[in-house]
Amino acid sequence: MSKTDMIMKQYEQVKQLPTLYQLALEELETKIKVIQAEWKIRNGYPPIEHIKTRLKEPNSIFSKLQRKGFPLTLDSIVDKIYDVAGMRIVCAFVKDIYLILEHLKTREDIRIVEIKDYIKNPKSNGYQSLHVIVQVPLVLFEDTRWIYVEIQLRTLAMDFWASLEHIIYYKFEQHVPAHVTEELTEAARAVDQLDRKMLELRKEILSYNHEDWANTIQKGLPWENAQ
Repeated sequence: MSKTDMIMKQYEQVKQLPTLYQLALEELETKIKVIQAEWKIRNGYPPIEHIKTRLKEPNSIFSKLQRKGFPLTLDSIVDKIYDVAGMRIVCAFVKDIYLILEHLKTREDIRIVEIKDYIKNPKSNGYQSLHVIVQVPLVLFEDTRWIYVEIQLRTLAMDFWASLEHIIYYKFEQHVPAHVTEELTEAARAVDQLDRKMLELRKEILSYNHEDWANTIQKGLPWENAQ
């Protein structure tokens, strides 16, 4: 077999990966939804606003293997590349992000591999998110493989900022004017302040008992105060 034929055979193997990783994402999403449901029963509210998943394209995987000098094999991808599969978990409050992380740490069916905390330590441009590399078990015909998935946990405000930043960088083809970068950084600080404010409001709301809260709402209704 020529070198070209070998590369093409390996490339075809890589193209079959989406099925493997899609199953891993579905497995993880099911576990997260169980956490969500149990949390709602215990605490009276769901901690997660929405979940998004994504898979790297085969060409992107191929390029990353070449850049890192890894052989283009299934084992190499499964064992060496951590972000083939990605999941974004968006929460309303920062506190819930860390509570979800602590819950993930207690589960025997999820392995925590790496944590990068860009909430406590934002990137220089203001980007905030909690990145967690996990492994989830995928039971196959012949064996069980632990598949890497990159989880990003953010608040709604952080997710909004990150989406806009992505659009801006795409628009300027990575060459963003300095004043726009400064505005983005300033907006990131505003996002942080908003998240802190919303957390304080939640604490205040939770401090009310049902009767006090009902009375407060009653007093605040405009038609109740109309003359």
